Amino acid sequence: MSIQIGLIGAGGIGGIHAKAIEEAGSTLAGIFDTDAARATALAEAGSGARVHDSVDSLLADEAVQAIVVAVPNYLHSSIAVKALEAGKDVLIEKPMATSVSECDAVIAARDATSNIVQMGFVCRMAATSMAARKVIESGRLGRIYHAQGTLLRRRGIPGLGRWFTSREQSGGGVLIDLGPHLVDLLLHLCDRPRVESVDCHTTSCFGHPPSGYRFTDMWAGPPDPSGPFDVEDGATALLRCEGDLTLSLNMSWASHLPEGTLTDGVTLFGEKAAMHFDILSDAPLTIGSELEGELVDITQPVRPGEDWNTAFRRQHERFARNVVSRGIPSASAEEGRSVQTVLAALYRSAESRTSVQLDEALV
Repeated sequence: MSIQIGLIGAGGIGGIHAKAIEEAGSTLAGIFDTDAARATALAEAGSGARVHDSVDSLLADEAVQAIVVAVPNYLHSSIAVKALEAGKDVLIEKPMATSVSECDAVIAARDATSNIVQMGFVCRMAATSMAARKVIESGRLGRIYHAQGTLLRRRGIPGLGRWFTSREQSGGGVLIDLGPHLVDLLLHLCDRPRVESVDCHTTSCFGHPPSGYRFTDMWAGPPDPSGPFDVEDGATALLRCEGDLTLSLNMSWASHLPEGTLTDGVTLFGEKAAMHFDILSDAPLTIGSELEGELVDITQPVRPGEDWNTAFRRQHERFARNVVSRGIPSASAEEGRSVQTVLAALYRSAESRTSVQLDEALV
């Protein structure tokens, strides 16, 4: 299915969406970015989308059916609301917003307009994640009692000194950057249990002089030494859920540890079997179990030709299908809000250095 999409935000993630839109068979019909040259370059590199000079101009384009919101976090809610009120369906990059109240504003606008909101929880669409979901649904793992998500970067602070490292614009650091991926994916794989309480600890070690931070790759642009860095670059957390389930998170933007020393990905511990997979690769799933009194190790490959690069394409295939059929989004606004609620509790726990109940996060 094909739809006409407008893209707001032509930065790094905007470029990934532009490519995925075309790969999914839809058309990138319009682009707006506050940096007009960047928007023009992205349009010229693809299908020649019309470059608009304002958000309002793009939203007024009747040829555009849906909008992708790919801007700094603090703008997610206001632009999504504006797009919904303009009659457009919306795909919002993660996180949904920077606060639960901003999520509520998006949901209220969706309900008032009957338009579609799909969250950009793209890790669900990774080939390994989808294969893992099938294993879980088969019952092979039995009851899952613990799940662990890990994303560790050695030198991966995005756009150091720019909006990613400004609490005012991003809402936080690595926890609100990588955290939505891990929180949503673990909840998704475990059938979205209710999170009852959280404990979280954050660190901020690498963005301040005289750390001498050296980078090998700078997502979201080169560093600005004079820019802000008032966010965390590392986080660990424990989530206690209903049904005696626990989830643990371990993430960092930066450390001295060589990449790959600790394995990235998701590990699920079940009463019948345990399973590990890397979200960002096409490596086979590893399953450990027991058969007739013997320990058994199994590797289960993902679908041939599938890897992390197909996740964004699949996300846009689902989005187009939902827009055309008016179906239920593959990742709903309510799920975006629930992830935001967990993030709010994690930040409150880190700040207070205590356990936080989920209802406290909304106070």
